[in-house]
Amino acid sequence: MKKFIQPLQLGDLVLPVNILYAPLAGCSDFPFRKINSSYGPGLVFCEMVKMDALIRHDPSTYHLLDYDTSMHPIGAQLCGSKPELAGDCAKILEDLGFDVIDLNCGCPVDKVTKDGSGSGLLKTPELIGDILYQIIKAVKIPVTVKIRIGWDHDHINAKEITKIAENVGAKAITIHGRTRSQGYKGPADWNPIRECKECATKIKVIANGDIMDGPSAKAAFETTQADGLLVARGTMGKPWVVQEILHYLTTGKPYEPAGNLLQEAFSRHMEMTLAYENDRYALLALRRIACWYLKEHKGARLLRDGINKAKNLAEIQLLLESHDWNFAKEEALL
Repeated sequence: MKKFIQPLQLGDLVLPVNILYAPLAGCSDFPFRKINSSYGPGLVFCEMVKMDALIRHDPSTYHLLDYDTSMHPIGAQLCGSKPELAGDCAKILEDLGFDVIDLNCGCPVDKVTKDGSGSGLLKTPELIGDILYQIIKAVKIPVTVKIRIGWDHDHINAKEITKIAENVGAKAITIHGRTRSQGYKGPADWNPIRECKECATKIKVIANGDIMDGPSAKAAFETTQADGLLVARGTMGKPWVVQEILHYLTTGKPYEPAGNLLQEAFSRHMEMTLAYENDRYALLALRRIACWYLKEHKGARLLRDGINKAKNLAEIQLLLESHDWNFAKEEALL
C-alpha cells in the first residue's frame, strides 16, 4: 500500500504528499484552513471565488482568500464561465501568492450553474478548454481543474474533458465520482475516474468523492489508480484525516491518535475562530464547528445541544471547560 503514497508534482511545484484537502464553500474559512494545514496535507484550498466578484475587487471575496505563510502550499479556486475574465483573475491570484489555481467545474448548486459556471460547464467541454487556456497563458503557477463525471448518467464526459484539459496544459484534473444531477446523494462511482487515468498521458488525475478515512482512501486508490486523492467532507471535524489515511496506507492498521485528539483539535479550531472573527460570527461558526466534531459521538450530545443553544461565547467556554472529554477515549475503544 505504500506505493500509493508519494509526492505529487504539478509542473515545477512538488507537493510533499498526494493527499489534498478540498475547497468547501461556506466551510473552508481561514480558521478551517489553518488547522487543516497543520496536519500536513499536500495542499489546502481556499473557498471558491467568483470571477466577476474578484475582477471588481469585492472586499468580501478577497476576505475568502485570506491565508498566512503556515498554510503553504495553498490553492485558490476560480468559479466562472467567462474566458475574457479568466486570465486577469488568475493573475490577481498569482500576485496574491497562491501556489496553484484550480478551475471549478464541479459545484452542483443551482445559483452557480444557472449562468453556466461550476458543473454547468460540463455541458460545454470546449468552453472549459477555452477558460483553462486563458488562465494558463496568464500565469506561471500550476493550473488545475475540478469536474464531476458528467452532468447526468446519460452524459458522462469526464474522459473528454480530461483530454481537453491535458491538451491545453492543465497539470491535474480532480474528478468527483458523481454527476451534477446526483448532487451529493448516492455513492460515488470511481470507475469513470479509472477510465480517465487510463486515457491520461501527462495530466495528473486526482480522485474525489466518498473518501472519508484510511479504508476508503485505499479503496479509491485501488479502483482508480489515481495519482492522488482530494478529501472534502472527510475533513469536516477531522482535520487530522490525512494522518489517518497516511497511517493506514503505510501500515494497514487503524489510526490510533495519541491523547485526546478530538478535544485538542476542537479547542484549537475554536481558538482560531475566536481570534479571526468578531463575536457575533464566531458564535455562529462555533455551532457549526461543534456539529462537525461531535456529530459521531453519542457521549457529546449534551455538549453539542448546549453549544447550539448558547447565547454568547462565555456560555460556550463554560460548557467546554466543564465537559468530561473521556467519552471520546471510551468510544475509541469500543
